[in-house]
Amino acid sequence: MRDFSGGHEWLSINTATIRKQSGAEVPLDRIIDQCAERGIRAISPWRDQVAGVGLDKVAAQLKALDIRLSGYCRGGFYPAADAAGLKTALDDNYRAIDEAKTLDAPCLVLVVGSLPGALQGKAAYTDIGRARGEVRDGIAASLEYARKVGMPLAIEPLHPMQAAERACINTLEQALDLCDELDAARSGMLGVALDIYHVWWDPKLQQQIERAGHERLLAYHVCDWLTPTRDLLNDRGMMGDGVVELKKIRGWVEAAGYAGFSEVEIFSTQDWWQRSGDETLDVCIERHRSAV
Repeated sequence: MRDFSGGHEWLSINTATIRKQSGAEVPLDRIIDQCAERGIRAISPWRDQVAGVGLDKVAAQLKALDIRLSGYCRGGFYPAADAAGLKTALDDNYRAIDEAKTLDAPCLVLVVGSLPGALQGKAAYTDIGRARGEVRDGIAASLEYARKVGMPLAIEPLHPMQAAERACINTLEQALDLCDELDAARSGMLGVALDIYHVWWDPKLQQQIERAGHERLLAYHVCDWLTPTRDLLNDRGMMGDGVVELKKIRGWVEAAGYAGFSEVEIFSTQDWWQRSGDETLDVCIERHRSAV
């Protein structure tokens, strides 16, 4: 297992972690500069943040500062109430693939979606089996396009608490089953984004990480699970502040062949988003060395 204690060359910052600083939204170009000032070599930006600055401008800034991407957030949200909605979702995923290619991302992360309308409080239907079928078909179509463009897709399984609204793929095993169905040759074009916040509890986690291997492990996200958790979406913990065995799990991931970035992704309405971005980044660097 790699020794992170002496530096932070394998640290990446998911820009959600500092998209709010001292309670206010901060533009992506400023976030990129803050990372560069600390020698952080990689980020994973969100599409809305990129759009807020401009795709070409962000691409030029990253190139000038020699900052890479560890992933691009996000595609997915395939299920819809009708055929027109399914087409709209698929077209949006094609655009996300193109954006990821422009930014030279190693993968586009897919949060696959679930019951359409549930996030807004009114599900168009309640058949989660149908949603999973629409996810399967959407990923298959996206993969066909992604192969042409040369952009790998990374399915991110989300914690079961988000099965209705955000993702009906909830375990690493489910995600890998889809990968094996749609990419049996293990081409490197379809894999998973392993987010510790969502999968740390899974009794099959080590087994499924071994199953994934380096061909499927396309991204690795870290934070911590706080007890008690005050908000199931927006109360992620800084690494070392919670109950996740982060070093043990990274050992499993690296034993399976993963040698990429550890991407810090923290949504924290009540804590880290209330602090300065400079403080948050400095703590991320320290905890990457000591806790990840």
